[in-house]
Amino acid sequence: MPKILMIDDDADFTASVQVMLEAKGYQFARAKSGAEGLEKVKTARPDLIILDVMMGSFTEGFHVARSLRSTAAGAEFAAYRGIPILMLTSIHQATTLRFAPDEDYLPVEVFLDKSASPEALLAKVEELAGKP
Repeated sequence: MPKILMIDDDADFTASVQVMLEAKGYQFARAKSGAEGLEKVKTARPDLIILDVMMGSFTEGFHVARSLRSTAAGAEFAAYRGIPILMLTSIHQATTLRFAPDEDYLPVEVFLDKSASPEALLAKVEELAGKP
């Protein structure tokens, strides 16, 4: 059964995603901050990470993604570099800046707005983590 780790400080939104994914048979773990999420990656060993951008800081999620994808010698999270990351955020509603996956700047597989339909989110989860 695929395990999803969601790193997001919005408890209500996270709960709604959790209900949807657990109803489809996924295991679900949650972290409320980037730091907590990075620690949970080590213990939960998820098959997919759903990551928000704007948490404690406006760009916290970007820093988490870059930490997880770091190729620096001795990188702390090198063992988890292959876990797919689905960035799910409302940053496009909060700023005029536009972001998309980028190997160096934004190393994630998928970038979705939180306004995406539940069906679109589930389709991306299934694509990245597999079906339970």
